[in-house]
This record gives sequence, C-alpha cells and structure tokens, in this order.
Amino acid sequence: MSNTFLTIADLHATVAEDGAAILRGVDLSMNAGEIHALMGPNGSGKSTLAKVLTGHPAYEVTDGEVSFRGMNLLELEVDARARAGVFLAFQYPVDIPGVSIANFLRTAKQARDPDAELDIFDFQEELLEKMALLEMDPSFAERSVNEGFSGGEKKRNEILQLAMLEPQLAIMDETDSGLDIDALKVVAGGVTRLHAERGEMGILLITHYQRLLNHIEPDHVHVMVGGRIVRSGGPELAHELEAKGYEAFREPTPVSA
Repeated sequence: MSNTFLTIADLHATVAEDGAAILRGVDLSMNAGEIHALMGPNGSGKSTLAKVLTGHPAYEVTDGEVSFRGMNLLELEVDARARAGVFLAFQYPVDIPGVSIANFLRTAKQARDPDAELDIFDFQEELLEKMALLEMDPSFAERSVNEGFSGGEKKRNEILQLAMLEPQLAIMDETDSGLDIDALKVVAGGVTRLHAERGEMGILLITHYQRLLNHIEPDHVHVMVGGRIVRSGGPELAHELEAKGYEAFREPTPVSA
C-alpha cells in the first residue's frame, strides 16, 4: 500500500484580485515522512504554492487537484486544513502585541481540537519539554508573539509552534530568510530534531539557497520556474543549482515566425 499523503496534480492558480496567473500546472507527490525542498528564483511561484495549499484568500485555484491524506484539500476551509494537519511557517511572521507565546500556543492547540479538554498543567509540561528540545530559555514563552524579536527569534518561534502543534505536513516558506549562519544552524537543528522525533511528518522546505540544505538534508529537490516544477531529483540537484544558477533551468522563449 502506498504511503503517498500529498499529491498535487496540474495545479493552476491566479491572484484573486486581478486574475494574474502564478501557478501554471504544478505537479508534486510526497510520501509521509519525506523532506522535499522546493527551490526557484524570485517570482517563480514558490510562496504562492505554500499559500494556496493553506487556503490563502488572495489566490484562486483555477484548475488542478490537491489530495492530502485522502482528502480533497482544496474543498476545505483554512481552519479545517489546519485541523487536518497542515502547518505553514511564515517567511515574514507577524507581531501580536499583548499576547504571550504561551497563551497563543494554548489557544492554537485548543482550536485544533475544540472538543478535547486541554489540561493547563499538561500543556505547560509539554511546552517546557519542546522548548528544552529546541534549546530555548523558558522565559521566551512569556514574551508577546514576535514583538521586538530579532529575525532569528521569530523563526525559532515558528519552529516552537511547529513542535507544539505537531502537524502532519509542515510547509516552511523561506525559513532561512534573513538568518545569519548561527541562527540558521539553530533553526535547522530544531527542524531536524523534530523530524527525528516525529518521523511520519512530511516537510516541504521552500528556499532560494543551498545553504539551508547543508543543515537539513532533503529526500527530494524540485526546481520551480515560471509557475511549474521543471526538474526534480535528489539532494545533488541543489548542488547543480548552486553551480549553474537558475538560468540553466529556464525554458527558452519561443521565437515568433
């Protein structure tokens, strides 16, 4: 029996406001527990794909299918996708002044399963365990969400959310963006430890650069150009990209007769 749990087939999407086409036939298949890296230049559609998968209203799907764990993902509302196990780590996490990380996470966990009773002491114990796993100071949980945070702290907070919410599919939209090498190692180390702890979790890493993949080794690498995946391969494909650049993967523009 196949353990394929995410299948994207001929996915097309436009900007809802003006109808501009962004995704032009994306095909991708992922098995449970795999790490896939999606690489491509600016404007290739990588972040759009992440937002379409999570139900962002700024984009409209015009064709194609997305199956996630046997469900038609495109038929689900945003909150239902989250409850089904889809998680997005944002490229630019927003600030939420006045709401502590601990309260935010407790509310989010309760929202994932509204009918379940969330014991406050069990939650606190779990939070401390996850923070220890990620080598985070317990006082971090009392700070307002992302308020006054450095880029590295914001990304570590995203990884803490990932740890606490325990999704089936983690979509990480340019998690390495804006990180220095030390912060990158911390964030990548956290993702690696979480994946080792929850081996069935699939991870879709969206990135421009090879450097993140030096710390999180993917099972598969995909190159996205012009709203489509134009090449797929193993980890060696990222090294080829690093050597040749994205221009080598662009399709030639047709010449009119």
